[in-house]
Amino acid sequence: MPTVLGFEGSANKIGVGVVRDGNVLANPRRTYVTPPGTGFLPGDTARHHRAVILDILQEALTEARVTYQDIDCIAYTKGPGMGAPLVSVAIVARTMAQLWNKPLLGVNHCIGHIEMGRLITGATSPTVLYVSGGNTQVIAYSDRRYRIFGETIDIAVGNCLDRFARVLKISNDPSPGYNIEQMAKKGKKLVELPYTVKGMDVSFSGILSFIEDVAQRMLATGECTPEDLCFSLQETVFAMLVEITERAMAHCGSQEALIVGGVGCNLRLQEMMETMCQERGAKLFATDERFCIDNGAMIAHAGWEMFQAGHRTAISDSGITQRYRTDEVEVTWRD
Repeated sequence: MPTVLGFEGSANKIGVGVVRDGNVLANPRRTYVTPPGTGFLPGDTARHHRAVILDILQEALTEARVTYQDIDCIAYTKGPGMGAPLVSVAIVARTMAQLWNKPLLGVNHCIGHIEMGRLITGATSPTVLYVSGGNTQVIAYSDRRYRIFGETIDIAVGNCLDRFARVLKISNDPSPGYNIEQMAKKGKKLVELPYTVKGMDVSFSGILSFIEDVAQRMLATGECTPEDLCFSLQETVFAMLVEITERAMAHCGSQEALIVGGVGCNLRLQEMMETMCQERGAKLFATDERFCIDNGAMIAHAGWEMFQAGHRTAISDSGITQRYRTDEVEVTWRD
């Protein structure tokens, strides 16, 4: 019964998880929160992670009721993500592996989300909508790869939402996306925004530029409320995501859809995806904020799968890469 320790810190979340044979034993996490109207810079985020990571490690071991002797492998996020935060976490993982004489595994962040989603929901072979602050992809498994059927051609959907939150000075606590979701529930007017789907791909930079340009004028003249803008942005970008996911499901003949990534927590997105799946006679799988949002357990579980399949990462290869595509990884642990 291998027990794997996982470190995640690719963006503003820092987490350490412990997983044993599909059971999450511990999954503590911290978030670097910045003032309203601002984002998080790589250097500042890395300093936050360095300041708390050892405390979170001890918390995870205590919660899981294990010691370093019980750990069989240490997994960490190799990428994609922000360089400085990735490095700060990789150094700790590499150090622990050498101090404790444990094998090391570099995990693709995106695959961590997918494997965690499959574990928690029980989805077998779904079409995956992966939506977060740094990534937007529609994915399906085939022939030892997670194949990307469609993706953003510019910024991620979560980045679009986060940057819009800065325009309205929406709080980053607990996250700008969550606060936009709550405000959108009070919106009553749908403002027409650019809708950009290009085949299987989507674009969010134009809709962001448009809403950044008109937001203050429309608010000042009373044409709409901040809640209306939040509602309109959500409805538009989520409709784009549902469209390309449905197209991928049709192409693959899939009867399962799985939403992963931080934006996947959004209940309105889940509702729209559920409607699409019901109309197709398909089933939707989604998780809550414990596992949608970046966390250490997802890296631990993906590491567990890789460890069981015989993967190992040499210390000499244990760096990070900010650009690490989902389809670069050979998925040897699936049929």
